[in-house]
Amino acid sequence: MLTVLEILKRTAEFLAKHGVESSRLNAELLVGHSLGLQRMQLYLQFERPLTEPELVKLRPLVKRRSEREPLQYIVGSTDFAGIKLKVDRRALIPRPESELLLEFAKEKFAQTPARILDLGTGSGALALALAHLFPIATITAVDFNPAALELAAENAALLSCTDRVRFLRSSWFDDLPPESAFELIVANPPYLSEAEMKETEPEVKDFEPGDALSSGPTGLEAVEAIIRTAKGYLAPLGLLMMETGIDQHRHLVELARTRGYSQVESRQDLTGRDRFILAAP
Repeated sequence: MLTVLEILKRTAEFLAKHGVESSRLNAELLVGHSLGLQRMQLYLQFERPLTEPELVKLRPLVKRRSEREPLQYIVGSTDFAGIKLKVDRRALIPRPESELLLEFAKEKFAQTPARILDLGTGSGALALALAHLFPIATITAVDFNPAALELAAENAALLSCTDRVRFLRSSWFDDLPPESAFELIVANPPYLSEAEMKETEPEVKDFEPGDALSSGPTGLEAVEAIIRTAKGYLAPLGLLMMETGIDQHRHLVELARTRGYSQVESRQDLTGRDRFILAAP
């Protein structure tokens, strides 16, 4: 019988041969998930022999990862801004970069914004993290994909946020009441061009929903539409915060200024590149 350590080594080597980055980490997380163990618990059981039923449970998970299915979809969850979210192929996997939007919100709002709008909510990551950050805010989260909204509602139920987060099917602002006004609008819209989509890793282009990554040939279609329309839905002291593509950033900053936003600010991502736009009406 092979031990946990031997299985970890073999799994890591197998995943590396199939182009999986951080193959040892992936192996540890897959083995730990299949055994119901945290990584630290796994380290304490390196010499433990694995039974055949345990290997039978592990093998299909390793096969899926070798085929480049994202680890988060295989284990069924991910951590985002201090909350655990259910994730599957119905929505994009939340990225660590997007957690910066929560940091910007915390910085900009000394008092809780009463009404928040999350555009393109996907798994509900931003909406639910904002509900955690601002416990008395009411949040509207929209998405055009009904499957993504279903997943977001499941996450809201798991996090006991169904009373303050309302989910609405809408293409951006189209189905919002025209009199709606929000102190904070957040958006992580699709911004990859068709050319950029072709260059993404298999985990992205083969498994994540394409309409959550790209809105058209240039990748500007959604981000430009949001900038053009959001000003009319912001309260007088409101703020739009949006993640953008790096190469698009300068163009979008200029677009926001020409559309009459009084203050437009650039913020950088974790690698020091301009990625986020903060715009006030």
